[in-house]
Amino acid sequence: MPEHGSVNSLASTLQQQLADALTAALPDASTADPLLRRSDRADFQANGILALAKKLKGNPRELASQVTAAIPAGGLIKEIEVSGPGFLNITLADRAIVETLAARAADDGGRLGVPYNSAAGTTVIDYAQPNVAKEMHVGHLRSAVIGDAMVRILEFTGESVVRRHHIGDWGTQFGMLIQYLTEHPGELTHEGAGGEADGEAAMSSLNRLYKASRALFDSDEEFKARSRDRVVALQAGEEETLALWQRFVDESKIYFYSVFNKLDMEIRDTDIVGESGYNDMLEETCRILEESGVAVRSEGALCVFFDDVKGPDGNPAPLIVKKSNGGYGYAATDLSAIRDRVQNLKANTLLYVVDARQALHFKMVFETARRAGWLNEDVKAVHLPFGTVLGKDGKPFKTREGETIRLADLLDEAIDRASTVVREKAKDLTEDEITERATQVGIGAVKYADLSTSAARDYKFDLDQMVSLTGDTSVYIQYAHARSRSIKRKAGELKSRPHPELELAPAERALALHLDQFAEVVAEVAAAYEPHKLASYLYQLSSLFTTFYDQCPVLKPEVPGDVAENRLFLSDLTARTLHQGMELLGIRTPERL
Repeated sequence: MPEHGSVNSLASTLQQQLADALTAALPDASTADPLLRRSDRADFQANGILALAKKLKGNPRELASQVTAAIPAGGLIKEIEVSGPGFLNITLADRAIVETLAARAADDGGRLGVPYNSAAGTTVIDYAQPNVAKEMHVGHLRSAVIGDAMVRILEFTGESVVRRHHIGDWGTQFGMLIQYLTEHPGELTHEGAGGEADGEAAMSSLNRLYKASRALFDSDEEFKARSRDRVVALQAGEEETLALWQRFVDESKIYFYSVFNKLDMEIRDTDIVGESGYNDMLEETCRILEESGVAVRSEGALCVFFDDVKGPDGNPAPLIVKKSNGGYGYAATDLSAIRDRVQNLKANTLLYVVDARQALHFKMVFETARRAGWLNEDVKAVHLPFGTVLGKDGKPFKTREGETIRLADLLDEAIDRASTVVREKAKDLTEDEITERATQVGIGAVKYADLSTSAARDYKFDLDQMVSLTGDTSVYIQYAHARSRSIKRKAGELKSRPHPELELAPAERALALHLDQFAEVVAEVAAAYEPHKLASYLYQLSSLFTTFYDQCPVLKPEVPGDVAENRLFLSDLTARTLHQGMELLGIRTPERL
């Protein structure tokens, strides 16, 4: 029995019936898989009998006929046909389709019958990792957008999710910044409450200070020496130096929050645990690795070696945990973070949403953690790599001057383009509503373009295409949702009610069968960390709804009442599914557009 609120999909019910029929007809076939899939010849096709016939040395068409005879008549299946060398083409009963959707719509938990994952555990997601005192640019977009979607999707399936923003808030550059601030105390004067204007002001003062300190560092040997002394003071935890360092972190957070707010993402203070958060663990991490023999001394440095990782010269390329000068590498911090996340946060899964160019680093870090026993059969680490954002020319996305594009500027431009589209279509929206919708459409367009591409692939950033009303865009999906809500408003007294006794038109059947796949798609996306498959499902749903809208009128006078109620029911369930699916991607679905 499914748990309370969850609904077995048509495919899973059919899979079970076929498996039972296989066992009844062929007792020797107790572990046979019907190999069920969607088909363009019927609703589903089962191909498993071919492999079974080979194993049992029987005639596949005869076996298929035996299995068909063992399937109960009526109920789920309307028609079953043996085709070719023993395929089963299966058409479902319209009644069963509508009854299953009615159960989804009636789910009192509002989850559309999507079950919780029975094997849910705790996942720590490491995503959205900006650097303190540095501007966020287009390269920061994908980690934030993909990570936020995976947080939402995993939480929806019942996973306990701990968010971690591993910000760059430590290192030698802070010696330079802090020393400059000590000698020019008025340079970081901005104080603000965290709004967008405050974020811009915070970033401009940080930028100014960074450029001035860098110029001095490069031109003045004495300042460079004082900056290096300041790094030592910072690492030693000297009070005044730490207080100045904290000012840089706080100022940067004002800016970070303004950008994440524009991206319509919640970033909480407690979730920000930067490189500095693991300082106290570094020495112990190194000691454990060295004492257990996982890491060894090589030319004064503490290193971990791997048989399959070689440098350009063909010699082994180690993971350096501690440098020969006593400084710690990134690996020491990342390994300490693994210890913390496994031992203190009790994670079963560590998910890192980080640029694909870091793949070798994470491969070596994860293998080191496995050798140390921090990762094992019960605790896994996964690198979810993502590709690069490219310009229309297919090269890394830069300004005309060759500089990296500021993320805030990019988002503003997307909102600006979206406002043109919304204004052209707006019939009864006020200026305030146009502004609000433009933000939802523009930010949604940027997120969807990112999420609809397989994370590992690069993608071209083309705003004109992103805000287009045609093609695979979020705006197309948002308009499908708004169109369904419009039908509901115009329906007035007409009830949204399923009618299982009715025969479904082809466009109704296609829409209904796709609606029923939502739960399976969510489970698949959560298990494989592939949000692009959810984006693809929602785009297909919108396309099927558009065909349904064109071919199956709801509110025309000639449409019989029961047919109109059933169509309004399908339209409503489409809107609810689009809304829920887009919410899992972090994208708004306005009621009117």
